[in-house]
Amino acid sequence: MRHLITTGSPFETTFGYSRAVVDGDLVFVSGTTGYDYATMIMPDDAADQTRNIFQTIAGVLVDAGSSLDQVVRAQYFVTDRTFCEPVLRVCGAVFGSIRPAAGIYVVAGLLKPEMKVEIEVTARRG
Repeated sequence: MRHLITTGSPFETTFGYSRAVVDGDLVFVSGTTGYDYATMIMPDDAADQTRNIFQTIAGVLVDAGSSLDQVVRAQYFVTDRTFCEPVLRVCGAVFGSIRPAAGIYVVAGLLKPEMKVEIEVTARRG
């Protein structure tokens, strides 16, 4: 069974995607950036953006019947090499004992210039 999850972000309806898709026992969370979706404010610091991202992802996973403990794959995208260490320190704090398969990629840019980090995850349910 396929089920779509939304956070209410205006990007989801405008750009035609879901924050997450539940398909059977798996949850696929779309690339998530560091906005605080309640205020639509993006912090300047890459680590703070990463904390916001994990707050959003954690809520989405709960809505999908999963949790951060169930993440099996994570992909991290940063717009500058200097962001790798601060971002990965936050990731380590979140996933320290979970240790999903993961990769970090330095990319030329994200959708908006203020976006420094984007994270996608795949998790199991239950």
